[in-house]
Amino acid sequence: MIHYISSERLTLDRVKEIMDGHARLELSDEAVKAIEKCRRYLDTKMEDIGRPVYGVTTGFGSLCNVSVPADKLSQLQHNLVMSHACGCGEKVRPEIVKLMLLLKIQSLSYGHSGAQLITVRRLVDMFNEDILPVVYQHGSLGASGDLAPLAHLSLPLIGMGEVLAEGRVRPSAEVFREHGWEPIRLQSKEGLALLNGTQFMSAHAVWALLGSKRLSRWADRIGAISLEAFDGRIEPFYELTHRLRPHRGQLETGEVFCRLLEGSELIRRPKQHVQDPYSFRCIPQVHGAVKDCIRYVESVVETEINSTTDNPNVFPDEDMIISAGNFHGEPIAMPMDFLAIALSELASISERRTYKLISGQRGLPSFLVAESGLNSGFMIPQYTAASVVSQNKGLCWPASCDSIPSSQGQEDHVSMGSNAATKLVRVVDNVEEVLGIELLNAAQAIEFRAPAKTSPALERILSAYRKEVPFVSDDRYLHPLIEKSVKFLRNEEYIR
Repeated sequence: MIHYISSERLTLDRVKEIMDGHARLELSDEAVKAIEKCRRYLDTKMEDIGRPVYGVTTGFGSLCNVSVPADKLSQLQHNLVMSHACGCGEKVRPEIVKLMLLLKIQSLSYGHSGAQLITVRRLVDMFNEDILPVVYQHGSLGASGDLAPLAHLSLPLIGMGEVLAEGRVRPSAEVFREHGWEPIRLQSKEGLALLNGTQFMSAHAVWALLGSKRLSRWADRIGAISLEAFDGRIEPFYELTHRLRPHRGQLETGEVFCRLLEGSELIRRPKQHVQDPYSFRCIPQVHGAVKDCIRYVESVVETEINSTTDNPNVFPDEDMIISAGNFHGEPIAMPMDFLAIALSELASISERRTYKLISGQRGLPSFLVAESGLNSGFMIPQYTAASVVSQNKGLCWPASCDSIPSSQGQEDHVSMGSNAATKLVRVVDNVEEVLGIELLNAAQAIEFRAPAKTSPALERILSAYRKEVPFVSDDRYLHPLIEKSVKFLRNEEYIR
């Protein structure tokens, strides 16, 4: 599979196809012409520019008023990449680094950044050969672009830094030599083109959104199994109710549950109780609100990944070089904080359903085990879920409401979107764990309803799940079962 980099809108679904399909990238003729045109214009402009241009003929940040001689401009860009690689903390996971490469290539391809064609092609080579720079989580303020992380992403281009290749971290210069690639001599403005962008933030956002969409669909299916196991009622999912409050996500969730429960013996049984607890009865309202949030954040992030976000912006046709602020992460920082809040609610309501399943109500045994007392059964997985849900509450403090001035006050307001991005990824991981624990409990609980069966759609999921995770008759080591349950949620076959 080949994906051609062009001005055609890059959607989240297309990114998923590229990543899941291990696609190779190629620059379209359109992209090549745009990159070369911009570079030619910049090279020509340098001969008679006659005035300081930020980052092209000057230093960076608060050094914007310091002019740099023409014969030092290449060294200026080299020094920029080298000096800004100051990241620390944990390494960014490889799949997100690969997304960073894709999004940086896309941004440079529009022909408003001034990158050399050889530079963009080398990034394409790195993507195609799975040569992934070592990037660290800490270092970006989410304005002036993701400077430190993108410096680490760019170091290999100049023969420095480390890369992950064939499962090992090695010096990039060593790996590049094996491929016959020489270090690139950066030209005027090029270091800024590489570092002044939002690709660290937006790659995390894309990864989190893809995970969010998967987990949202799983939450519906797991919630439906829990509803059946708890002997819940179907009426709160009827469209008639949701027409009175027609939020799109709420309507969709009700429709999904009615479809998932079609043909169920359990849902049709006469109920002794008049209504269910909120964690069951209000699933359409809560899961639906999460769907609406995901949809909103997706629209914002898709705009971001189809944008030029470095500085200054080069406009060959208008004969202008404009220093502005497209690198500022605020447009995606706030939505990422919002998405973290939404996902945390998906985990919060899930943990409450788990609690109800183990509470010994509605004919289910305490802690979902036959001989409770001798057996603790499923007592402690709920503790684990509660612990993770509590951690999410701390992670949901919005990073985007903070700002710390930098660069001697020149960069006096920043988005902290990088922190919003990295903690969002942690929330996604946490939600996956909580939903995995709910599925472990729901699958256990529903077996106590035999011989009555749930719907064919849910029986299919449960049958596949039981091939990975067995029914627990007596106490046993549960951690491996939780891990298998979480891993099961990475299978998308049952949520299409």
